[in-house]
Amino acid sequence: MYLRAIHAEPSIPALEAFIAANPLGLLTTALPSTDPSHHFIQTSHIPWVLDDPSPDTDDLPILRGHIARQNPHAKVFIEHAAANPGKPFTFQQEVMVLFNSPHHSYVSPKLYVKTKPESGKVVPTWNYSAAQIYGTATVYTDSKADSTIAFLNKQIRDLSNKAETEISKHEKPWEVDDAPEKYIELLRKNIIGIEIKVQHLGGKHKMSQEMGKEDREGVAQGFEDMKTETGDYIAKTVREKGQLK
Repeated sequence: MYLRAIHAEPSIPALEAFIAANPLGLLTTALPSTDPSHHFIQTSHIPWVLDDPSPDTDDLPILRGHIARQNPHAKVFIEHAAANPGKPFTFQQEVMVLFNSPHHSYVSPKLYVKTKPESGKVVPTWNYSAAQIYGTATVYTDSKADSTIAFLNKQIRDLSNKAETEISKHEKPWEVDDAPEKYIELLRKNIIGIEIKVQHLGGKHKMSQEMGKEDREGVAQGFEDMKTETGDYIAKTVREKGQLK
């Protein structure tokens, strides 16, 4: 990710909060396989649980997720983990996860109320927010291993609870234990767990900070006039990030 200084988010807590608010991340790996039908580079959409590190350390967070065993991505993980049967397997190759805000948009040069009429030296762009992590992945693939059972039991419960309480915001959240135990056991056998120790965390809000105050306000007003959720988000973020410029 290109982190131009004027757009980069320097705060690790702010980036962690962004990930927590936008937990569907794109896991990308570059792993060889003996099966020619499996791509070397693979990407999967995965909702993640973010575990904050101890406040007494400078450690970056840990991400926990799971994917279907039938996913070709999982099959490559399983192939590599076969070298260490019955135990979690940690890859030497780094992995990457990209998180995006659901709100992004094209920015028309017409919104630059100062520079366009004065010089015409403006071009279109795109405003968006994103965060990206690099780290090492440990996979839990042996469905009979105690370590896999323990990891997946915690993972699916934590993820369901987070989604039910923070996303769906149900007064009486659905819980994993609401489903039959045998059914959950069957489904658990059909997923593998992924744990990523984050080694680098970066992100950006590309929200017109490179423009002057009058042009930024023109952008904010233009998006506000759209009267949409995306327009309101971008207008608000353009003004907030502009004040920090």
